[in-house]
Amino acid sequence: MKSLVIVESPTKTKTIKKYLPKGYVVDSSMGHIRDLPSSAKEIPAKYKKEEWSNLGINVDDRYDPLYVVPAGKKKIVTKLKKELKDADELILATDEDREGEAISWHLTELLKPKVPVKRMVFREITKEAIQSALENFRDIDMNLVHAQETRRILDRLAGYTISPLLWKKIAPGLSAGRVQSVAVEFLVSRERERMKFRSATYFDLKAQLSKEDDKKNSFQGDLTYLNGKRLASGKDFDENTGKLKKPDSVVLLLKEDSEKLRDLLNEASWSVTDIDVKTQKRNPAPPFITSTLQQEANRKFGFSARDTMSIAQKLYENGLITYMRTDSMNLSGQAINAARNEVEKQYGEDYLFQRVRNYGKSKGAQEAHEAIRPAGSSFVHPEKSGLSGRQFKLYDLIWKRTIATQMAEAKLEFTNVTITAKKDDTEADFRSNGKKILFPGYFRAYVEGSDDPDAALENQENFLPNMDMGENIDLHDLESISHETKPPARFTEATLVKELEKRGVGRPSTYATIISTIQDRGYAQKAGKTLIPTYTAFAVTELLEKHFPEIVDSDFTSSLEDKLDQIAKGKYDPVKYLDDYYKGKDGLKEKVDQREDKIDPQEARLLDLPIEGLNGMQVHVGRYGPYVKGEIDGEEVTTSLPVDLDPGELSAKKIRELIKAEKEGPKSLGNHPETGEPVYVLSGRYGPYVQLGEVTEENKKPKRVSLLKGMKPEDVDFDLATSLLELPRTLGEHPETGKEVKAGVGRYGPFVLHDGTFKSLKKDDNVLTIDLDRAVQLLKEKGKGSRGSSTIAELGNHPETDKPVKVMTGRYGPYLKYGKKNISLPKGTEPEKVSMGDAVRLIDEKGKK
Repeated sequence: MKSLVIVESPTKTKTIKKYLPKGYVVDSSMGHIRDLPSSAKEIPAKYKKEEWSNLGINVDDRYDPLYVVPAGKKKIVTKLKKELKDADELILATDEDREGEAISWHLTELLKPKVPVKRMVFREITKEAIQSALENFRDIDMNLVHAQETRRILDRLAGYTISPLLWKKIAPGLSAGRVQSVAVEFLVSRERERMKFRSATYFDLKAQLSKEDDKKNSFQGDLTYLNGKRLASGKDFDENTGKLKKPDSVVLLLKEDSEKLRDLLNEASWSVTDIDVKTQKRNPAPPFITSTLQQEANRKFGFSARDTMSIAQKLYENGLITYMRTDSMNLSGQAINAARNEVEKQYGEDYLFQRVRNYGKSKGAQEAHEAIRPAGSSFVHPEKSGLSGRQFKLYDLIWKRTIATQMAEAKLEFTNVTITAKKDDTEADFRSNGKKILFPGYFRAYVEGSDDPDAALENQENFLPNMDMGENIDLHDLESISHETKPPARFTEATLVKELEKRGVGRPSTYATIISTIQDRGYAQKAGKTLIPTYTAFAVTELLEKHFPEIVDSDFTSSLEDKLDQIAKGKYDPVKYLDDYYKGKDGLKEKVDQREDKIDPQEARLLDLPIEGLNGMQVHVGRYGPYVKGEIDGEEVTTSLPVDLDPGELSAKKIRELIKAEKEGPKSLGNHPETGEPVYVLSGRYGPYVQLGEVTEENKKPKRVSLLKGMKPEDVDFDLATSLLELPRTLGEHPETGKEVKAGVGRYGPFVLHDGTFKSLKKDDNVLTIDLDRAVQLLKEKGKGSRGSSTIAELGNHPETDKPVKVMTGRYGPYLKYGKKNISLPKGTEPEKVSMGDAVRLIDEKGKK
């Protein structure tokens, strides 16, 4: 008997083959095999005249979707059909979630099998799991299929109805989404809070103390009360005014007050007036679900949500962890036994929790699912996994978190000592806090937010000497400390995931896609770990808040998710759900039809930013980016905003400076000694730069060179400007080839260039002063890549396929490396200026050819 087994990915194919008996052929669908049409070209000819064809959904016939096989999947379908002809049964082994269930259903619809069809499900790719799955086939769960299909239709309706409106009213190419727009609103709302924020400064005192005659074991004390009244701290200030919320209830120390108090207390007598000792137990965090894994990997390793899911997918497909898209904190009996065995083996019986520790149900979690954990009935130790790099880091994290769930509680002792300084009529209470780990328990394996549990144990402890009530204390140093209140922190990927989960927006399996989408669409950009909303994000959010508030209402979006969960359980009608959302009395289509003509494009492009003192100055979003408009001497002046100036950094003062600079025009630093043309320092969309000459009809593109990293426009004098304008500069001829060696600056920093080979300068090299010998030395260093190739820039992972994309240079010149493919750059392309957008276009063109 011959069985055809279909999974989603080639990697999964290789792993599952190892555990199947002879006679089983395993192949991959390479993900979804059908979808709604993504362009007019994909719409079959017989549907092109239908009014709904571009939408891909017949909204008048029970929201019947038009499914097509994308061009890239047609060969796969042909191959699977051919393999099915020789099979006696079809086994569908796609993932056990809504997407996986939908893929199985689409496969049956396309392949039209005439042999028995069986649905095979497993949560991990191990021998035991596969054998169990072979004995427990089931039918395709159509409720899960309906839930996935409804979500897909819902997202298409939202996107295709609102996005065209944004193109007309704000700018082409914008998009809206049921979940995406809520995530953007979170970023924008937080940025508004930051823009409204007013900082406050306050002071306190920090004392270095010790027991009498014991200067070696000093400890710290912080001023908390003055004459019985609590000292003001950051939480006491209003974020929007910078003033105290309740000025009569606290003592505010300013600089002069704190210095006078310091001088007074230097002469005071110090003694212990209160000792409070408490013992606490700490329990380990639950095992990972999708969202908490994304958060922790971002906190510890800086992984993006997309990176985390991509790495976890590989670990799952290679049989090392259970399925990584889950919202259940449940651990199976097998997992608990394996974890408890590992605890005894690694740490001893004392570190084992006295009973099995279980964790509560997550909201909406599917109880059949399991938390993310190492696969199998015995866990592979990270050091024996054969993994390296990012895969090792993530597996090690999952292994430790899982083990920790079955470990004993940590026991901690906290000591809080109040030491009072008395002088004349002044009493000042200082608080000293001690922390001691009585028993580390699960800390031995895992400390949340820490890579090294042993180092974390040391960092957590803070010892105080034994003290008695009334004991005299010596003062060694007393310092006045200045504090400034901080605005609310911007979202990171980790905190955005946490907020989405808290509000019930989207589901864990969608978070990585949401966060990637809002960056790819230009609604947010990363600065370090933080996500900063763009001017476009403000414009789109303001329009949606004013005219379609439900789209950015997290409660409304959460209620939609709850109904999708009900559809997945067979308890809610998908058609009623879609009707209510799209065609109902308050449905999306009705609202767009009613409000579209009432939205003024000029008003939609004018941003309502919470900036004080604008006095008629305006910030707009235009086709070519954000710009400001103002009036000087009765004349209206418009100027672009620099691309690196975020909305949160914008102020009335900065806007006035930009408008004034535009009105006055650039001031010349002097005339170039060779050409006689004026030399300017200017700022543009991509930051400050120096320019040789003016823009004229004859000279539309004068020479421009960006300032080097760390340079400020106000620090650039004539000599430095002319030095920059010499770039790229010729250093001489290479001693081996006789060809020119040059030094220059590109999108990814300063470099040297020889015969098509680029090499980035080191930190200590200066592109303005580097000589030929040093350049030759750098060029000799082995570059990344093979056969003499070197990397010019690592652009990151392709937004759709997640394969790495690099700009390289080699024997035959610069090229793109996309996964294992090499794609030559078009003639005349400056490789150091190639962006991910450029790369994606070239990759697409190569694919079409």
